[in-house]
Amino acid sequence: MKVAPFEFNPFGERTYIVWDETSCEAAIIDPGMWKRHDFEAIEQYISSHNLKLKYMLFTHMHVDHTFGADFISRNYKLGVSAHKAESHFGVARADQARRFHLPEDSLPPLTIDHPLTHGDTLHLGNSILKVIHVPGHSKGSVAYYCAESGFVITGDVLFKLSIGRTDLPGGDYAELIDSITSQLLTLPPDTKVYPGHGPATTIAIEKAHNPFL
Repeated sequence: MKVAPFEFNPFGERTYIVWDETSCEAAIIDPGMWKRHDFEAIEQYISSHNLKLKYMLFTHMHVDHTFGADFISRNYKLGVSAHKAESHFGVARADQARRFHLPEDSLPPLTIDHPLTHGDTLHLGNSILKVIHVPGHSKGSVAYYCAESGFVITGDVLFKLSIGRTDLPGGDYAELIDSITSQLLTLPPDTKVYPGHGPATTIAIEKAHNPFL
């Protein structure tokens, strides 16, 4: 499976398109598009690679990871796939934006159309993404793991040499550390880690050098 990273919005949020090379079935993960050129970049990538967008997935539903959700829903007729524990964040998008002094009038509530749970498998052609529940940054945080291609998309749970913040509603430091150590650090060492902000890393690097772990 191929992974295409993008960086959008004032938070430097990472949006990913993952796709199966044979079938061209694809998923967009954490659509954080903010400005017109962000939307155009996503449209151009999908079109130029002849992708068939099958899923709109969320690692969690903090507002910076959902700015582009309405665009994807409207233009590609996709519902929201996320852990059910994130539903209150989807409903409160405008409130979240207000706290950061961001425009809120274009952020209607998002409802979860396809609830995800730990162990779910999502098929893109012959490729599989496994859903891993990793609470701690938020109660419904999940990671998406592709064993065949050796990568995991971690949202705001695990970063290069850092971890997600736990001072937002639903955050819990002990729970976050447990999620990382029991669910992520047990993946193969050469697994590539694609976080919700910042550069990619690997499980081996984080096990050896992450000061929080």
